[in-house]
Amino acid sequence: MAVILVTGTAGFIGNEVALKLLERGDEVIGIDSVNDYYEVALKRARLARLSDHPGYRHHEFCLADAPALNEVFRRHAPRRVIHLAAQAGVRYSLERPDTYVSANLVGFANLLEACRHHEVEHLVYASSSSVYGANTRQPFRETDPVNHPVSLYAATKKSNELMAHTYSHLFDLPTTGLRFFTVYGPWGRPDMAYFKFARNIVEGRPIEVYNHGNHQRDFTYIDDIVHGVVASCDAPATPNPEWDSDHPDPASSRAPWRLYNIGNNQPVELMYFIGLLEQHLGRAAEKIMLPMQPGDVVRTYADVDALGAAVHYRPDTPIETGVARFIDWFCDYYDIDRG
Repeated sequence: MAVILVTGTAGFIGNEVALKLLERGDEVIGIDSVNDYYEVALKRARLARLSDHPGYRHHEFCLADAPALNEVFRRHAPRRVIHLAAQAGVRYSLERPDTYVSANLVGFANLLEACRHHEVEHLVYASSSSVYGANTRQPFRETDPVNHPVSLYAATKKSNELMAHTYSHLFDLPTTGLRFFTVYGPWGRPDMAYFKFARNIVEGRPIEVYNHGNHQRDFTYIDDIVHGVVASCDAPATPNPEWDSDHPDPASSRAPWRLYNIGNNQPVELMYFIGLLEQHLGRAAEKIMLPMQPGDVVRTYADVDALGAAVHYRPDTPIETGVARFIDWFCDYYDIDRG
């Protein structure tokens, strides 16, 4: 049994990761601010799945509160940390950039400091496929340059990768960054497009389809993501003995620092995904076709060979299965009769 700190346990991925750790016998220390970026009732319902477990301890505050964070480390002495809390959303970063600076930059800096001073064995943290930004070479590989983000959200995630490297280099803190690709499934985030589509379809309202539906996304089912996160936590980052400063590998270092894509490795046409939602809801969607939005990208496609080699990560949930499971949960949770 290990003591593992998980941030963002009221969130989609953090909640599922915490459940998996508890199931295998770990003690989980959870932190979440439970902010109102999306419906708080859903976040509370997720936390209720953890609250009765004897191995779970919950703390509610924002990571920008350094004294509160340090007190949690002092009291519980976690050996490993999985950092999944963040201000999410590309479009929202156009409206409230201040929240991204506070949560994603200040909060992450506080977490790095706490890990450094409390001798944490391994920090795994959430990066994002959005760091690839204006890069159009497909599939996205960790060796690709990521110097042209197209949203502030992406810029904060790229910054997290750089901040983690400095702590790995200066203080020998093992850190692993995971670049998530469009995670979906039961208990998902209501701010994400697929969730909004489902809600509008059942309510008889039109759905807004950006870029006239010409998007592709590497939709990745939550169970596959959880497997990769937990496996990464169990494999602390190590230095790359072959790292060459004349030809630097962007995804590794002489320090114990690693970056990996974590996705499905199978881009799906957005219109096909919408069709699956319509099929399982038994209703057709009225579609409003709109142009590309600022900060958005046309296609995401993850090369996951590196994570597969490191921790045997192999996503195996077909999109048809994943969407069916999401709709089953969605209709049950919101008490919806299918058409």
